[in-house]
Amino acid sequence: MARHLPQSISQGQPSVKHALSVTREQDFAAWYQTVIAEADMAEESGVRGCMVIRPWGYGIWERMQKLLDEQIKATGHENCYFPLFIPLSYFEKEAEHVDGFAKEMAVVTHHRLIQQDGKLVPDPEAKLEEPLVVRPTSETVIGAAFSRWVQSWRDLPVLINQWANVVRWEMRTRMFLRTAEFLWQEGHTAHATVDEAMDETLKMLEVYRVFAEDCVAMPVVAGEKPENERFPGAVATYSIEAMMQDGKALQAGTSHFLGTTFSQAQNIKFQNAEGQQELAQTTSWGVSTRMIGGLIMTHGDDDGLRVPPRVAPYQIVLVPMLRDTDEDAAIVEYCADLVHRLNQLDAFREPVRALLDKRPAKAATKRWGWVKKGAPIVIEVGSRDVAGGNVSVIRRDRLYRADGKLDSQIVAKDDLVENAVAMLEEVQAALFADAKARLNGAIDDSITDLDALKAYFGASKKPGWALVQWAKPTGADLEKVVQWLKGEKLTLRNVPSDAAPADGGCIFTGGAAVERVLVGRSY
Repeated sequence: MARHLPQSISQGQPSVKHALSVTREQDFAAWYQTVIAEADMAEESGVRGCMVIRPWGYGIWERMQKLLDEQIKATGHENCYFPLFIPLSYFEKEAEHVDGFAKEMAVVTHHRLIQQDGKLVPDPEAKLEEPLVVRPTSETVIGAAFSRWVQSWRDLPVLINQWANVVRWEMRTRMFLRTAEFLWQEGHTAHATVDEAMDETLKMLEVYRVFAEDCVAMPVVAGEKPENERFPGAVATYSIEAMMQDGKALQAGTSHFLGTTFSQAQNIKFQNAEGQQELAQTTSWGVSTRMIGGLIMTHGDDDGLRVPPRVAPYQIVLVPMLRDTDEDAAIVEYCADLVHRLNQLDAFREPVRALLDKRPAKAATKRWGWVKKGAPIVIEVGSRDVAGGNVSVIRRDRLYRADGKLDSQIVAKDDLVENAVAMLEEVQAALFADAKARLNGAIDDSITDLDALKAYFGASKKPGWALVQWAKPTGADLEKVVQWLKGEKLTLRNVPSDAAPADGGCIFTGGAAVERVLVGRSY
């Protein structure tokens, strides 16, 4: 039976006047851009496809970076850094890789500008002997380093990671999802055997799955990408796929088994224990600021962003209700004491991050500002609260009561401190549960022919995904499938690691199926 996302994805009641000017139901793409603007996440930079990431948006990235970096290092990897500029000749050594990125490469050809007719132009006398590519990914330059570092089996494995920016000259851009410049981490490893390299590839895929689900509260499907979706030069590519609220798939992280593709091109050889020369088996894997776009489209609502507590720059924000009276000092002191007590607590094995917002603005303006930013818990304190030893608590995961009014709970100050950690854990769990239920309810595994597949994706603007059986075709047969999917604006996502075994015919070729693959629209 076909299962579709609900026609309405609004969390509030029809009578609720939401904080954003556009809802998800009205225009999901416009809603996404509105959230970014209203939550002070990012803004245009003046260069097409590049963005200024504002403090709240960058604070979320810093949290993601910290948590993921800890998990990467826990698996034995060390951080390092490689140059932004890569000689063009490095890419030319690996034909498939350069072909995959050629249309997206930004190239530096001169090292100096001169004044000419009142304009700055490249100096013809300053042309580089060899063009330099602005890093689109680092397999080639890191492979060249590995060829210097690896001489013997005793030098293996090499396990490194770098946090960096990369440039891919995208034609159609969207903040966080597809930008000309973005931030990421890219891991690169070299191993003595295929088994070791494959174990590494799958280990890092699992690191990404755990990070996405436990930290970002974003449920994902992990599995291998079909041949046509592999990273250029990879033997096998694996991904985590997340479902956005409009039913589209977002590839949130990838892990690649590169085999000897790059070690052959970059001459990464080692002497094995028997004294023979072998090519190293390599891997690479990465997660980028695209994860922030995934967070927005997974958890956001018609009032703005909702940030899971584990990646929120501030988990609890106190808003004193000041009125330029003699009572203001007492309110601020009351809030400052509460912030101090909250920051002594530990949530998710880290100190709680509480903030006192003392900006000279109306309390309601600040309240709704933090609601739109998605702070997990917003606390308001007025003179009556101080007199009664109370606070007013707003949880971002459940903003409205059943009657459509703002759900602001009056809680004793001491009770808040006692229950704050549990409350943060509840918010984290609730956001994940909502997204998990949406994912599970929007994957149809009953489709057995192309007409039904076409009808499924044509029946709703938000149909979700289809899990279908297929024969894993290659060559011309695969190309026919890809072209049919393009005509329907669909893509193959991945073969879920936990999918049931194939037991029927391939929906695309009619031959015996060997596995099940996810089909969907995507970002």
